[in-house]
Amino acid sequence: MADMPARLAEIVDEFAAAPRDLVLEMLLEYADVIPVLPEGAAAREGMEQVPECQTSFFLRARVTPEGTVETVFDCPPEAPTTRAFAGILAEGLAGASAEQVLDVPDDLYQRMGLAQAISPLRIRGGTAILGRLKRQVREQLG
Repeated sequence: MADMPARLAEIVDEFAAAPRDLVLEMLLEYADVIPVLPEGAAAREGMEQVPECQTSFFLRARVTPEGTVETVFDCPPEAPTTRAFAGILAEGLAGASAEQVLDVPDDLYQRMGLAQAISPLRIRGGTAILGRLKRQVREQLG
């Protein structure tokens, strides 16, 4: 995990060390990290839907000229778990380089100990979010 962005590694460690009964509560705190996108289709321009999520979830990753990755997520407030997955990525990957994003382990949410706290279906959605984010970054690196 040496190449994971420092903030994301901290988040993973915090969750992995947390008592199981607190994990869900901790997770839901990250639901508030995601800003709500302005209404309208223009806001979703260039965003990709993640069909594996049970709710309508859209994302976009942009590699900046400086080589860092900017993420934009759109997820309804009534899907707090999914928003929390995105919030963890938004906070954990803030300022990260494209290479660091690509180095994030695909089993990130399992490493956090979330598999014991939430349903496999939700874990699958979170894993799909990360997978699509990484694919968008790879495509931009060419």
